[in-house]
Amino acid sequence: MLEDTFRTLAISAGLGLLVGLQREMTRSPLGGLRTFCLVTILGTLSAYMAQAFGGWVIFGMLVAVTATLVISNILSIKSGDLRPGLTTEFALLVMFTVGAYLVVGEATVAIVIGGAVAVLLEFKEGLHGFAARLGEEDVNAVMRFVLIALVILPILPNRDFGPFSVLNPFEIWLMVVLIVGISLGAYIVFKFFGKDAGTIVGGILGGLISSTATTVSYSRRTKQAPESSALAAIVIMIASTILLIRVLAEIWIVAPTLLPEATPPITTLLAVFVILSTVVWFRERSDEPIALDPEAPSELKPAIFFGLLYAIVILSVAAAKEYFGNEGLYVVAAISGLTDVDAITLSTSQLVEAGRLGATTGWRIILIATLSNLAFKGATVAMLGARRLFVLIATLYGIAFAVGMGILLLWPT
Repeated sequence: MLEDTFRTLAISAGLGLLVGLQREMTRSPLGGLRTFCLVTILGTLSAYMAQAFGGWVIFGMLVAVTATLVISNILSIKSGDLRPGLTTEFALLVMFTVGAYLVVGEATVAIVIGGAVAVLLEFKEGLHGFAARLGEEDVNAVMRFVLIALVILPILPNRDFGPFSVLNPFEIWLMVVLIVGISLGAYIVFKFFGKDAGTIVGGILGGLISSTATTVSYSRRTKQAPESSALAAIVIMIASTILLIRVLAEIWIVAPTLLPEATPPITTLLAVFVILSTVVWFRERSDEPIALDPEAPSELKPAIFFGLLYAIVILSVAAAKEYFGNEGLYVVAAISGLTDVDAITLSTSQLVEAGRLGATTGWRIILIATLSNLAFKGATVAMLGARRLFVLIATLYGIAFAVGMGILLLWPT
C-alpha cells in the first residue's frame, strides 16, 4: 500500500515536471517546473485526504488554486505586467485535476492526459498556423461533421427495420460517419500540406478522399495538358492502391471476423498495385508539384446520399442472397462497385459480422466490387483523359484486373 502511494506521487511529480518544463521553456511568468510539479502533487494529496475527510477537500483545494491564479493575475494587471491569454492558468487547473485523478482513476489515463497537455502546449505555433490555413468553408466542413456525428447519429433508433431486418438507421448513419470522417481527415491533412503536395502525398490523399473523384479530376487535366499524363497516371495508381488499404481498414473496423479470410486475397491484389505504382513512379516521375484542390467532404446532401446508397446496397445484398444465391450477390457487387466501393464493402462486412453471410462469399463480393470500380475508372480515363494517360492506365489496370480475376477464380475456398 505504501509502495503504491509513493508510486502515485512519483507519477504525479513526473507529469507536473513534464508540463512545467514546457512552460519553463516558454518563460511563463505564472508557473514553470516547480509550480506545475507542486500543483499536480497538491491534487494527488487532496485526493488522498478526501478518502479520509470527504470530497470537499478536493473542491476546497481547487478553489484555493483558482483563487491564487486570480490574485496573481490581478497583481500582474496592477503592476502593468498584463499577459494576454489563459493557457497557463487552465493548464495548472488541468494538472491539479490530473494529480487527483491518479488516486481515484486509472494511472494510464492520467499519464495520457498529462502527456497530451504537454504536447498541446508545445505545438502552439503549429496549431495556430494550421488554424490560419483553414478558411470559413473548412471550418463549416468541420461543423457539418459535428452535426453528422454528434447531433444526428445519437438520436437515430438503434434497431432493425424493413425487409430482411437489415435496415438499422443508427448503423447505417454510423457508416456515413465513418466514411465522411476518413475523407474529412484526409482533407484536413491536405490543408496541412498545402495545395502543392508532392506526387505521393497527392495520390495518398486522393485515395483517402475519393479515388474515383481523383481519377476524374486528373483525367480532365490531361485533356488540356497531355504532357502531364505520366504524372496523372502516378497519382491515379497511388490513389487506387490506397483504396485497397481503405477497404481493409473498413473491414477491420466493421467486421473483424471477416478480416483473417479477406486479408490474404485482397493483400495479394494490393501487392500488385504497390509493384505497379512503384514501376510507374520510377519510370514516369517528375519534379512537377501536384496541385490538389478537393472540396470539403462533409456536405450534408452527399452524406445523406451515401446513407441512402448504403441502405439500398445492404437491402439489395440481403434480397439477392435470399432469392438468387451467390450469383445474385456478385451481380449486385459489380453494379454497386462501379462508382463507390465503400457502400458494398461496409454492407457486406456488416452482414458477415452478423452471421448473415459467409466470410468467403463476403471477400469475393468486395473484390468484385473493387474490380468493377477499376473498370469504371478505366472507362472514365478513356472518355475524359489524354490518349497517353489512357494507354498507361489501361496497361496498369489491365494487369491488376487480370490478377484480380485470377484470385477470384483460383483462390482456394
